Amino acid sequence: MKSATRSASSPFFSSSISGAPPVGGISKRSFDILVALAALIVLSPIFMLIMALVKMSDGGKVFYGHRRIGYNGSSFRCLKFRTMAENGDALLHAYLEGNPTAYEEWRTTRKLQHDPRVTVVGTVLRKLSLDELPQLINIVRGEMSLVGPRPVVEDELELYEASAVYYLQTRPGLTGLWQVSGRNDVSYASRVAFDTHYVRNWSLTRDLVIVARTIPAVCLSRGSY
Repeated sequence: MKSATRSASSPFFSSSISGAPPVGGISKRSFDILVALAALIVLSPIFMLIMALVKMSDGGKVFYGHRRIGYNGSSFRCLKFRTMAENGDALLHAYLEGNPTAYEEWRTTRKLQHDPRVTVVGTVLRKLSLDELPQLINIVRGEMSLVGPRPVVEDELELYEASAVYYLQTRPGLTGLWQVSGRNDVSYASRVAFDTHYVRNWSLTRDLVIVARTIPAVCLSRGSY
């Protein structure tokens, strides 16, 4: 992963960074803090249970922080419960080398429906989107929002092309329009279109609607793997 300093020199960053506040301003930020803090308190028993399950599964680390691109091109560590084996990079490299179909899937979407790195416990957490709960901490820190485009790495942001300017205008979200509209079952181009539409048409009411739609989407595991 390239450093934040190097990222900021990329063409789509240099044209997007400004002094403007993130989309939604104070009202969106206040909503984020209120809901995130309440969720952390209410869900604390579930947090403890998942931490124990992840630790007992293979004895490795409980949390995983992956470098992602946030508002205005800043980088941050997006937190998750660890769902992959700790030698995941080696497993992925070997798998893609011997599987051209999987390589093409990875090249176009940066995801695999059958990922060799994912542990047994991790499969369940991903199916229910429980692995993403630690991102409530990212929200409290101000690195993420409750609703917004899902956080991406720099290589993914390059797939946004001219639409990257919209991604960079807001904090990445724990959930978002793409999340409740099919998730991994839709193309990456559709994901970019969803994110662009969200930023251009933001309102607090739309955020509330997306949060409400997230609950059945997670329960039905739509497009999650």
